[in-house]
Amino acid sequence: MKNRIKDILKTTAKEQEITVEGWIRTKRDSKNLCFFELSDGSSLKNLQIIIDKEKYNLTAEIDRLSTGASAAITGILVESPGKNQSVELQGQSIEVIGEASPETYPLQKKRHSFEFLREIAHLRPRTNTFAAVTRVRSTLSFAVHKFFQENDFVYVHTPIISASDAEGAGEMFQITTLPMENVPMVDGEVDYSKDFFGKPANLTVSGQLEGEIYATALKDIYTFGPTFRAENSNTSRHLAEFWMIEPEMAFCTLEGNMEIAEKFLKYVLQYVLDNSKEDMNFFNSFVQKGIIDDIKHVIKSPFTHLTYTEAVDIL
Repeated sequence: MKNRIKDILKTTAKEQEITVEGWIRTKRDSKNLCFFELSDGSSLKNLQIIIDKEKYNLTAEIDRLSTGASAAITGILVESPGKNQSVELQGQSIEVIGEASPETYPLQKKRHSFEFLREIAHLRPRTNTFAAVTRVRSTLSFAVHKFFQENDFVYVHTPIISASDAEGAGEMFQITTLPMENVPMVDGEVDYSKDFFGKPANLTVSGQLEGEIYATALKDIYTFGPTFRAENSNTSRHLAEFWMIEPEMAFCTLEGNMEIAEKFLKYVLQYVLDNSKEDMNFFNSFVQKGIIDDIKHVIKSPFTHLTYTEAVDIL
């Protein structure tokens, strides 16, 4: 098993030799000592590594390492005298895996705007915000499956490529293997008989239709996968691609549907608070202050059941 920094920082075992792999976040150099902060993406926190350059003859390797470089470092894990970490690694050997030029590597210790990070999408998962979002999304995805499995739902894989419009809106992304520079035509219309499927095909807008079919055989099922909508509306409520959860239940009443929706939402919210504490605290401090209290309020509050007309009147 690999040594993960999130586990190393929690360990009570000291004076043991370990090897840790990751990416250099910061580097501070002095005459005899070099200080690294290493991240492997398993935690918001980094592992501090101290290396005596002359003692272990590592000057050449250290000179090749800068922010963004990747390395495997072996050393002795010891108790740290510093305030911000319980342990640190006294490095004894370095394997440089990948170098990063200090002149061109764009990520630095300072915070970067989302606009800037959009321009370097291949590197933004290395930032605290995007790494935290990815870990929380992973936790939430696991919680989705955990909830439905604990409630005896069957997970159904529905097609990504479909010839049906489950929503009936006609706002679908069409896919084709026909050559765009020379589309075959018959009587002024596209000849789809020459296409891969022999007829028009699209990216799915919903797994609903297939899910309903399986629900009539397996009773309670759910789908959870990517969905695509060609809605040309540039708002925060419209997405071209997203992951959608669709439970389908046979012999279920509207009241039962509302109950499972409330139960599900509270379950996944509680799960992420319990299992992603570090990342949620980061969001609460730097992204959206008060988000943890807002989530706790949702969890402890009963959901009101009311009609559509009543909701419109309230709004």
